[in-house]
Amino acid sequence: MIRLAWRRSACRNSRVEPARLFPAAFLRADGPRQNSGGHIRCFRPILHPPSERSPLLRRPQPACYLSSPVFMSMASGGTSPPPPHKHTNRLAQERSPYLLQHAHNPVDWYPWGQDAFDKAKNEDKPIFLSVGYSTCHWCHVMERESFEDEEIGKILSDNFVCIKVDREERPDVDKVYMTFVQATSGGGGWPMSVWLTPDLRPFIGGTYFPPTDHARRPGLRTVLNRIIEQWQNNRPALESSGERILEALKKGTAIAANPGEGPPPAPAVSSRCFQQLAHSYEEEYGGFRDAPKFPTPVNLMFLMSYWSVNRSTSEGVEALQMALHTLRMMALGGIHDHVAQGFHRYSTDSSWHVPHFEKMLYDQAQLAVAYITASQVSGEQLFADVAKDILLYVSRDLSDKSGGFYSAEDADSVPASGGPEKREGAFCVWTASEVREQLPDVVEGAATRADVFMHHYGVKEQGNVALEQDPHGELQGQNVLIVRYSVELTAARFGISVEKANKLLASARTQMAKVRESRPRPHLDTKMLASWSGLMLSAYASVGAVLGDKALLERAVQAGNFLKEHLWDAERQTMLRSCYRGDEMEVQQISPPISGFLDDYAFVIGGLLDLYEATLRTEWLQWAEELQLRQDALFWDHQGGGYFCSDPGDRAVLLRLKEDQDGAEPSANSVSASNLLRLSHYCGRGEWLQRSQQLLAAFSDRLTRVPIALPEMVQALMAQHYTLQQIVICGQRDAPDTAGLLAAVNSLFLPHKGSIATSIPRSGSTD
Repeated sequence: MIRLAWRRSACRNSRVEPARLFPAAFLRADGPRQNSGGHIRCFRPILHPPSERSPLLRRPQPACYLSSPVFMSMASGGTSPPPPHKHTNRLAQERSPYLLQHAHNPVDWYPWGQDAFDKAKNEDKPIFLSVGYSTCHWCHVMERESFEDEEIGKILSDNFVCIKVDREERPDVDKVYMTFVQATSGGGGWPMSVWLTPDLRPFIGGTYFPPTDHARRPGLRTVLNRIIEQWQNNRPALESSGERILEALKKGTAIAANPGEGPPPAPAVSSRCFQQLAHSYEEEYGGFRDAPKFPTPVNLMFLMSYWSVNRSTSEGVEALQMALHTLRMMALGGIHDHVAQGFHRYSTDSSWHVPHFEKMLYDQAQLAVAYITASQVSGEQLFADVAKDILLYVSRDLSDKSGGFYSAEDADSVPASGGPEKREGAFCVWTASEVREQLPDVVEGAATRADVFMHHYGVKEQGNVALEQDPHGELQGQNVLIVRYSVELTAARFGISVEKANKLLASARTQMAKVRESRPRPHLDTKMLASWSGLMLSAYASVGAVLGDKALLERAVQAGNFLKEHLWDAERQTMLRSCYRGDEMEVQQISPPISGFLDDYAFVIGGLLDLYEATLRTEWLQWAEELQLRQDALFWDHQGGGYFCSDPGDRAVLLRLKEDQDGAEPSANSVSASNLLRLSHYCGRGEWLQRSQQLLAAFSDRLTRVPIALPEMVQALMAQHYTLQQIVICGQRDAPDTAGLLAAVNSLFLPHKGSIATSIPRSGSTD
């Protein structure tokens, strides 16, 4: 046994450049004649074909991850909130937690919709579009600094039609304008700030802006005043540049199959995907590239699938090692909540130690599946335990009594010591004195439970967070728990048995969890989304099936019933995007409700197929088939193949996009490629197999050149190549021997398993 050699390393600045603005020669803080040092520059469209170095590959992760140096000097703690309800705008009528956070800004906010569009046209005003989400740290910062400022609020309200969008409610709107920001700047993030013409065409875009000029970089006041001036004096140039950009984006984002083209060869594509991932793999702590590190479950699932068909090769062995080492290091790291379970959004350092403390539902769902898959592949109990812990967290903290799932927990909260200012991680971190106070019991000789706990989890008197990881001083003297030693080494250090060490650590974690429950909790986004609920449905069904855990399977069934009752409009045959927790803990819906997007259908269908395989109840397969037919009718591109992300008939959405990257969430087209293949086997519908092939053909160029962008889709391509295997178990469905055979099948990692079916033998049969 050797000590885990954890390394602290500084968080590098990301390639995301959060506050570029275009066109911008006239927007510099020091006037139009001087260079702005790159933060703001004259507009020049940057439209890149997909490639390994394309900025379009660097899609912003669904966290307000902005780490350019300009933000390192921004205040993070926040200031005292204004008197309650001094201002109230029409966002007070919305149900989105993000929109409600802005309901009392001194800004005349509108939600996305016809009322705002009509006002812009009638008053001939430009639109200021602000996009974010409720657990986004830098969204909070921009609200406190700018949107709560009376002067900025007046400038915005008098000169613009101000629209606030929750990107999780309206991913279609977010994708269009983020595509614009990325294509013109090479980066993106949230909050996203875009200025539009009254007909919704973007002409200037950026992300976070400080309220006032910072060095040679303009603040929001300067930006707004320059835009007002140019709208009055140079409007034709703004509008024409926006029109040119939009037309270029329409061409640059088009994805379609060439006539007669089929899917690319799976062995070559999967091998290239592995090579690209291996090139970016960080060997010491796992993960891909250096800091910051994201979990990227889509990469890990691909690597395990790649191993399954290349077990006898060195590449296959390496792929499995990469996946298991990454999952193991994440489980030991600070990105994993050792006290209250679940995973934080990402790590700011290369060793998975200091996280961005936000917790997202989609991360929990995908990581639960990745960990239970790792347990199937390796047989290691650690991975199964982590999968169960994730679902314990979701069941306790992100579950609604109706069976739905809440979206996220914020990173920021008020410290237990009090004060008006929220701090990142305040709910999760510990001082050494707090640990000693809570765990004073003597366990062996002079050693206390606190000594054992602090040794094992790296707690230090001065705190264990490096200065480089804490640019705002919020974690000074605090400790982020991280496993520094194996249980065996910890036990040896204190002269106790391994069994006793495990019990001591478990009881200590329970005690610290009770302490944490007494602290002010971070904001909980109680919005319930169909897409993320579909991912979570897959997690409960998959983990429950592998472990033979009836309680988890019952929770999966409850989730399926929730989706059908609250997020399926049977009369209109339409999935709904979202529903909300009401003031009386009831499930509420807005009027009119937001119709579902492609990912809502695809992720729910995938979840239903997993639920069917876990329970063999045909009603879930039947509903999956029904949803697939609706998805085809609403989103399929009959000319180029593949699915559009949103309804092509929505005139307010200017770009017809097909998501071409598996990122924090898998692309809905990637999931659909697998869904179609599975459904074709279950339902005997050859047209769905053909449609899956057409979809893969549409993404052929992307898959061939940069498969690392679509590892989930590469898995679907591999499944087509290696053909799905049908498993038939003959016996009474509820008989013990049938259950035993099902358990045996579920214990195995079979990525190309087509279907499981039970067949009841005829009377007198000896089968």
